[in-house]
Amino acid sequence: MKFILIDKIIKLETGSEIVAVKNVSLAEEYLGDHFPTFPVLPGVLLLEGLIETGSWLVREHQNFSNSMVLLESARNVKYKSFAAPGMQIEYRIKAKAIEENVSTFSGEGICGDKPIVEAKFSLRHFNLADENHKMASVDGIITENMKKRFELLRS
Repeated sequence: MKFILIDKIIKLETGSEIVAVKNVSLAEEYLGDHFPTFPVLPGVLLLEGLIETGSWLVREHQNFSNSMVLLESARNVKYKSFAAPGMQIEYRIKAKAIEENVSTFSGEGICGDKPIVEAKFSLRHFNLADENHKMASVDGIITENMKKRFELLRS
């Protein structure tokens, strides 16, 4: 199952900060099991929302030069509340440094005025062709798809 954990980018300052939103819907399949009588967005997906939001800041800042933007490390992750169906999460990410291969961030997720998650994390970015030149065409396909998704999120 592939998750897309943000619905819209509402603010972007190149290389500095990004704000995105996620609307939690009861239609999301995993909520049936997490938990049947008390459905809430799993904590790992709250963290993934921060990571996904930060990855768009890297991609835009580096002009989509890397196909892969993956979690390198997460520190000081604090879950402060739950995100239930009908709530909207606002992910706010600030870049500490966006470098060639690794970038560092701090971020928080807020529902209304209530903080629900915060973390410090780093992302590693690279191309598949860095290890295997035959993967260059795959890098191109992924990058083009990410550009299209970015335009949808910004519209």
